[in-house]
Amino acid sequence: MNDVKEIEKSIIKKFRSKIYKKFVHAVKDFELIKENDKICCCISGGKDSFLLAKCMQELQIHSKYHFELKYIVMDPGYKKENLDKIKTNLKLLGIDAVIYKSDIFKEIESTSSPCYLCARMRRGALYTKAKELGCNKIALGHHFDDVIETTLIGMFYASQLKAMIPKLHSTNFEGMELIRPMYCIHEEDIISWMNYNGLEFIQCACRFTENYTLN
Repeated sequence: MNDVKEIEKSIIKKFRSKIYKKFVHAVKDFELIKENDKICCCISGGKDSFLLAKCMQELQIHSKYHFELKYIVMDPGYKKENLDKIKTNLKLLGIDAVIYKSDIFKEIESTSSPCYLCARMRRGALYTKAKELGCNKIALGHHFDDVIETTLIGMFYASQLKAMIPKLHSTNFEGMELIRPMYCIHEEDIISWMNYNGLEFIQCACRFTENYTLN
């Protein structure tokens, strides 16, 4: 396993064209970050959100404009080994995050569509925490493959063309905006970065999932 300096170096050197360059282009092309933004970077514990956090750190260092970053981890009821894994990776990757508790897993146990309800409740909880921290944007780690999958699901199951867009103004939280800086990055390249650095992250880690590491 590489140390944090080597991991950071791999993002801007070895994986520059496949990860960091695409990250920066998405930020510029979609105007995701502006001067004096205060951004809440949301870490779920998976490979995507941790890479997002590291890319945001690099951007903050090298950017010509000023913006603030806050890192949060919502614990919706993770098993101890999953939460411990997240804490270990936060320390390993040099990320100072606020970990806060919610009871989302407990609240969705008896529902017929837990994934849908969980996603909605998570989003609301993230917006609430971001607003509490004084942020005007939340950043999520959705990548190119997520965009395609969401579009296809909408076409096949809802008979509508509804894409996952790179930025979205909240209708329930005034002045808040959701951004997806990893919009152009392919999942296979995220996996390559993870494997190259010998990293392990949790998957969704919900109560319906038994395994907690990505193989």
